[in-house]
Amino acid sequence: MAKVNIKIEGVAYQVEEGLTILEAAKACGYEIPSLCAFNHGECSNGSCRVCLVEVKGARGLVASCVYPVNEGMEITISSPKAAEARRVSVELLLSNHNQNCQQCDKNGQCELLHVASITGAREGRYQGVKTPVTVDELTPSIIRDTSKCILCGRCVARCQNAHGMGILGFENRGFKTIVAPAENRSMANSPCILCGQCVSVCPTGALMEKSEIGKVDAAMKAGKHVVVQTAPAVRAALGEEFGMPVGTAVTGKMVAALKRLGFDKVYDTNFAADLTIMEEGTELLGRIQNGGTLPMITSCSPGWINYAEYNYGDLLGHLSSCKSPHQMQGAIIKSYYAEKNGLDPKDIFVVSIMPCTAKKDEKERDQMQVDGIKDVDAVLTTRELARMIKRAGIIFNRLPDEEFDQDLMGDYTGAGVIFGVTGGVMEAALRTVYFVLTGKEHEAIKFEAVRGFEGIREASLEINDMTVNVAIAHGMKNAKVLLDEIREGKSKYHFIEVMGCPGGCIAGGGQPIIRSCFLPNEDDDILDTYKEKRANALYSEDERQTLRQSHKNPQVQKLYEDFLGKPNSHKAHELLHTTYEARVGYND
Repeated sequence: MAKVNIKIEGVAYQVEEGLTILEAAKACGYEIPSLCAFNHGECSNGSCRVCLVEVKGARGLVASCVYPVNEGMEITISSPKAAEARRVSVELLLSNHNQNCQQCDKNGQCELLHVASITGAREGRYQGVKTPVTVDELTPSIIRDTSKCILCGRCVARCQNAHGMGILGFENRGFKTIVAPAENRSMANSPCILCGQCVSVCPTGALMEKSEIGKVDAAMKAGKHVVVQTAPAVRAALGEEFGMPVGTAVTGKMVAALKRLGFDKVYDTNFAADLTIMEEGTELLGRIQNGGTLPMITSCSPGWINYAEYNYGDLLGHLSSCKSPHQMQGAIIKSYYAEKNGLDPKDIFVVSIMPCTAKKDEKERDQMQVDGIKDVDAVLTTRELARMIKRAGIIFNRLPDEEFDQDLMGDYTGAGVIFGVTGGVMEAALRTVYFVLTGKEHEAIKFEAVRGFEGIREASLEINDMTVNVAIAHGMKNAKVLLDEIREGKSKYHFIEVMGCPGGCIAGGGQPIIRSCFLPNEDDDILDTYKEKRANALYSEDERQTLRQSHKNPQVQKLYEDFLGKPNSHKAHELLHTTYEARVGYND
């Protein structure tokens, strides 16, 4: 790419043409205070005015986040005029902000407080009438509080960029402007898929997950038998909450922490991921061999399921009927586990630690209960688990590495681990489908063709005399391309994996917040590489496993032998499968 010559604080630099001043300054070793530099590319339109700098020849100060560099540009960041303007901009934001910082879950990772500290802004300098407040907490997943919103627009951009959706937008005009669904409706009354991607880019506490820590506390206090399970992606990110490098796998320390928090049993959802492959793989083979609806599409991601029910009600027959892994595990805990341990299912309280806010909504679906008993009672995000660990005074980094409980559902294979990254469900399924159809293992356990972070990936696998065509999409913007092909009768695929969040569960809406300003020991390119680093943590754990194909899990085999009979049996369908319904918003 072409280079341009610029000066910052009188020092000459060469930078890439096309960069904004903010980006160019970062590359040259300067960090201009900003509320849009650390948000994965979702930049505002410069409205917050926090990143103002002087440019020689320009009329007034310029917003560095939207102003491109050009040949010969001379930039001054530290002048009294620019510093004062940045401070005033932040103080004006503070004047309209609900400053209940001690009660805010974003405390410690609030970017508004971060830039206030850097610029020297102080609360209370400007007083006036505040914007009318809406607190929307009607969904099981997300709370929206306009009293903490700074109108940066990052959530609006993320919803559009990740999903091609416009759930959030700017409502009203002037001082009454807020960010909200159309007509300031509740997110519960919009086609929001509750994925939490908006939460992950919000710089303040205006968008947060709806905490269920209190539910867990109450269950323990009531003497319930509390069983916890952890999703594969959690181990790849939890350490970040305790200062560990991005991508550090903390499986053993996570287990040790959960045991010290007082859970009666600590299991890995990877067991149920293996179980899901047995059910889903069998379902796929049945459809291929018996003329069923193809392509079959995975059903592990509740955000994706919500999107399909709202927007593609005519294609719901393509979805696998399998519940997601944590719901399967909850159902097995409240049946098989309860029976083996002489427990009444009503006395068991199942907690899922998930990288996802949509899982909170999923557990409330009528289809996710058997005989009136919920499969899962509470869902905590990775961030919520970190809060519980800190609240308990546990020094996470000093914990020993401990093992999951090993009875009944303690085993898992490498195939279960990789469920947490885009392409992982497909790869795990192919490892088993190949074996079932050929009677032998695929020579290369890894299926490199389905790995990576391109929005849409495709591969073909020769199995006996059959060519199986598969595709992977993550983020609804990409999924829509494949879904429209199906709707138009042009799809060539047998099996499609769809994950709601870009990158898969490793970048779910409940994962630790990634901001360069709060990760001083990370590389400057962390926003470009954090998904790869978290993914590598899961792929490395897969490679360390003795067993790497779901059909080899001995405890899954015993579950079928002792309780379920065989994959897709009547009992398996009662406990492990579900149904879907087109929702309001489906346009036929």
